[in-house]
Amino acid sequence: MTGTLGAIADDFTGATDVAVAFRRGGLRTLLFFGVPPETEVLPTHDAIVIALKSRAIPAEDAVSSSLEALRWLRNRKAEQIYFKYCSTFDSTPHGNIGPVLDALSRVLSSDGAVMTPSSPEHGRTQYQGHLFVGETLLAESPMRDHPATPMTDSHLPRLLRAQTTTPVDLVTHDVVRRGETAVREAIYGKSGYVLVDALTEDDLRLLGRVVVSAPLVAGAAGLAAGLAAARASATPLPTETRAPAGPAVVLSGSCSARTLEQVAVMLRLGRPAHRLDPVATPDPDALAAEALAWYDSLTEPGPLVYSSSSPAELKRTQEELGVERSAGILEKATGLIALGLAGRGVRRLVAAGGETSGAIVTALDVRGGVIGAEAAPGVPWIHPVGDRHPALLLKSGNFGDPDLLATASAS
Repeated sequence: MTGTLGAIADDFTGATDVAVAFRRGGLRTLLFFGVPPETEVLPTHDAIVIALKSRAIPAEDAVSSSLEALRWLRNRKAEQIYFKYCSTFDSTPHGNIGPVLDALSRVLSSDGAVMTPSSPEHGRTQYQGHLFVGETLLAESPMRDHPATPMTDSHLPRLLRAQTTTPVDLVTHDVVRRGETAVREAIYGKSGYVLVDALTEDDLRLLGRVVVSAPLVAGAAGLAAGLAAARASATPLPTETRAPAGPAVVLSGSCSARTLEQVAVMLRLGRPAHRLDPVATPDPDALAAEALAWYDSLTEPGPLVYSSSSPAELKRTQEELGVERSAGILEKATGLIALGLAGRGVRRLVAAGGETSGAIVTALDVRGGVIGAEAAPGVPWIHPVGDRHPALLLKSGNFGDPDLLATASAS
């Protein structure tokens, strides 16, 4: 397959996840945080991923930033665009998945897009149009309590129809089981957005072959891997770059159930831990200064700085400060802490949560980096260009085994 595959991801951890999927599939992949300048010199590549922070912002802002990324990618001769959203379809009745798809479709003159959030590696599957997290329906999983995008409906066609006036259709798994020809006939007999059931990696590889020439495709990292396999270059991939030795710190802001498990493991292991409490200290500069002073007093390795909290605790914080103010305080404080830790010689920063990862990358002014070894499926080490910054592990809230934060920050 010739030409460049361009991906627009709606958060930073999702971008690393899809970059890894492309790389595993055999594509030489570049990852940028935000839209690079027009003067950016690019090494040889098959795919470019642009990480945005557009998942939970107002829909019109998500559309604007996505179109800016699209313009940059098309100027780099990207012939196919992959819109990467979360494998738990994080959105609200107003967006942002539907509005962004509508905008990309208009510019690309596409009749719609084939998609699925299925990512079996991460326990996400779509069956009869319903999204499952493991063996649990999405609306019955911890995602129902997500602070920004609570997912209270598991039926994806219904969720997407609430966000767009474009027709939304479904190809069920009984069609997928009949093979590639049946799927092609089912998809190309429809217009608009087509959600396709997928339960296995084989299903996703089949779907990748079906959409290999489509101008616009959307989904999570599972379909990205299937598409990469269909487009794969024969060029050998470089040797994986592993995380450097030296001091490591975990910065955790995600309130997902899995991240709370991972934080609990670190606490049980007796790792030094400092809780960021925006109610007690609502000034982000003071909150960061307290955390850095605490870090300076430590003698034990692998500490944890966290604001992750249970749904009940989070609700109390948001009632006290408001949702936007509490999030703003923590994001700014996290960025300041990351800057302070980098200045103190920390060589590895492990971030849990999309907003936390975005705050760190933005504060450190990391433009892009080399994708290295994975600490967990879909969670690679990122080595910023020029080695001016710590290596970064940007973990989506729901990803990784319970011990991931502890092992990634071990000395």
